[in-house]
Amino acid sequence: MPHQLMPVTIKRVYDPVSRADGARVLVDRLWPRGLAKAGAALDEWLRDLSPSNELRKWYHARPQQWETFRKRYLKELAAPTAEKDLQKLYELSQKKKHITLLYASKNETHNNAAVLKELLEGRRKPPTGTGQAGLKGSRSREAAVRRH
Repeated sequence: MPHQLMPVTIKRVYDPVSRADGARVLVDRLWPRGLAKAGAALDEWLRDLSPSNELRKWYHARPQQWETFRKRYLKELAAPTAEKDLQKLYELSQKKKHITLLYASKNETHNNAAVLKELLEGRRKPPTGTGQAGLKGSRSREAAVRRH
């Protein structure tokens, strides 16, 4: 029987909190402007899963370069700096029935949360390289993703 993927939603952190959100995970490096920490109702804030400041600024100036941004971001996710938070995200996705990845970007379709959603749903290959190699259980997770 194929491995069942749990539902993943992405939404702006400024949108109203909903019971349907499940585990709420902020995946931005900077705290969203004008938002009180209590109002965000977060389960996790995984800062190191966000694009580097350089990549974020590059993409902001070139929003038409989505595919290039996506490739560069996946490469950053393979770096050792993202390893711990990527492991937390995979663990949380295995424990919860539903997960919502929160972002502050005004672009609701092309943002880092959309890339992370693809990873969790198995539509993109998990990052490989020095960062991913050390993750506990990453081989079985990668095998499950490849089956989809």
